[in-house]
Amino acid sequence: MSRNPGKHRRRSIRLKDYDYSQAGAYFVTICTRDRECLFGEIAGGSIGLSPFGEIVQACWGDLPHHYPHVVLDAFVIMPNHIHGIVVLSDPPDVGAGFKPGAGFKPAPTMVDRRHGLTEIVRALKTFSSRRINELRGTTGMPVWQRNYYEHVIRNEGDLSAIRKYIVDNPLRWDLDRENPENPGNSW
Repeated sequence: MSRNPGKHRRRSIRLKDYDYSQAGAYFVTICTRDRECLFGEIAGGSIGLSPFGEIVQACWGDLPHHYPHVVLDAFVIMPNHIHGIVVLSDPPDVGAGFKPGAGFKPAPTMVDRRHGLTEIVRALKTFSSRRINELRGTTGMPVWQRNYYEHVIRNEGDLSAIRKYIVDNPLRWDLDRENPENPGNSW
């Protein structure tokens, strides 16, 4: 069956002309492929993580070790998706305290390069997929859906509301549109 680009074209949700590598806070939601419940189960308003969910938790927590300008904020793992706030900070002064001798330059480092939100999400998906597939013996199988939802957090009120949404998300699992057992979901 051939793909119809007019019918199957993905519409970008990104803000036109916005630089997603600039300092700021970003809310992201990433779903598993086909909304498969891989990461655990909700019981009593909290998630019990599966080994796959534990991998995602570890990969999320490890992001600042790979990207020094990343600060992690509120985060929750749901059975088939995650919500989190990624803060891209201004990079530290790379040259601070460095006094090179004649003809010496500091070696380039990861700090010199500023990665945007897309790279951070790609890394999370790649790192976690490799480990999950290794554990389940399914090398190369997609774990995540192709895209993700993002929202640029514009002020403290927005940040506070999104943090509350993230923290309360497991309490609302029965009503969640990502819950395959919710009769109201449309996928």
